[in-house]
Amino acid sequence: MKVLMFGWEFPPHIAGGLGTACYGITKGLAKNNVDVTFVMPNAFGDEDQSNIRILNASDIEIDPRFSEFYNQTQNISFIEVNSKLVPYVGLDDYFNVINQLKSGHFEETKSAGKRRYKFAGGYGGSLMEEVAHFAVIAAELAKNETFDVIHAHDWHTYRAGIAAKKVSGKPLAVHIHATEFDRSGEHNLNTVVYEIEREGMAAADAVFAVSDLTRNIVINKYGIDPAKVHTVHNALEPNTKETKRKKAVQEKIVTFLGRVTFQKGPEYFVEMARKILEYHPNVRFVLAGDGDLMTNTIERVAELGISDRFHFTGFLRGDDINKMFGMSDVYVMPSISEPFGISPLEAMQAHVPVVISKQSGVSEVLQYAIKVDFWDIDAMADAIHGILNYPALAKFFAEKGAEDVHNLKWEKVGKQILAHYNQLVT
Repeated sequence: MKVLMFGWEFPPHIAGGLGTACYGITKGLAKNNVDVTFVMPNAFGDEDQSNIRILNASDIEIDPRFSEFYNQTQNISFIEVNSKLVPYVGLDDYFNVINQLKSGHFEETKSAGKRRYKFAGGYGGSLMEEVAHFAVIAAELAKNETFDVIHAHDWHTYRAGIAAKKVSGKPLAVHIHATEFDRSGEHNLNTVVYEIEREGMAAADAVFAVSDLTRNIVINKYGIDPAKVHTVHNALEPNTKETKRKKAVQEKIVTFLGRVTFQKGPEYFVEMARKILEYHPNVRFVLAGDGDLMTNTIERVAELGISDRFHFTGFLRGDDINKMFGMSDVYVMPSISEPFGISPLEAMQAHVPVVISKQSGVSEVLQYAIKVDFWDIDAMADAIHGILNYPALAKFFAEKGAEDVHNLKWEKVGKQILAHYNQLVT
């Protein structure tokens, strides 16, 4: 089985759980003898390619005439390549190409040279433009690569997946790691992103949701046929480095690790900390991450007068995450809507007791995690207070939690995905 896979990030250059999940899935597929070609906007060259082949979209040459591609995809609205690609053609060809863009397809031009598009590969102001150009690259690759199935991760790559499907005729699977409802909430949806998500799911032959929670959102909020939506829970990459317990302070440490955004519920972490400190003043709180709510979160901590109890580390990765878990007595994930959530698994693997919101996909696969509603600050504070004050309880959740995550292996996830691939190609 050969898979052409599209993703937006890959370790060690990641902004969150998406890259981590992509790494685990590709490794799990490799253990099930699946040959994966992973295409990303901007590869740095230091990614682990021991199990897969990585293609850097910034290195892919495309012909700006694109006659074959545009004839097959003239009704796809996202192919708007003139802003960055057209200026590279000669002056005589420029207006010819512009006219062809307006008419919806390319014809032969005098310029026969091939071009490349340089992707930033991040999540900045040019994101929508890069999403569109990524689809152009996908179409070019689909003409030249040999594969059985297309697999696209999250909305950034869905249009690339659709383009590859239209060119090749191969089946498309899209993977839902988070929806716009998770990121922005019911009343603040980015309608452009929502439409891209809906478009990708509707065009797909199979939809992989990282939890039953996400599967229900896909079915009920996007109107996707339940028969093609499959729950595929994430897993955990075994930690090859032992987590050493090492603290520079005597106080207990409660840790939040994740993006400081609406979805992750950092405001509930702060309000919970205030309650804990009312009857347990010798506790420190670490907020490890970055995001658009960072300034508001810092201001709220200052307003509550608990700044001396808080530490803001910024975004952590690699060994720094392991060190942070080695200092932590409790890990908290108060997410408002968490499609899955890999970081609690990492904490439990490091023998750190965890408190997570019931509104998370990971709660579906964990037995020895304390689960509370994200909005129930009192219940969250009580759970943390119990772990901090009763060593036997902390030891129980630390040991049982590590056992809990031991069997969550990417190889099993790969086997499950392969079974769905086989259904698509038969």
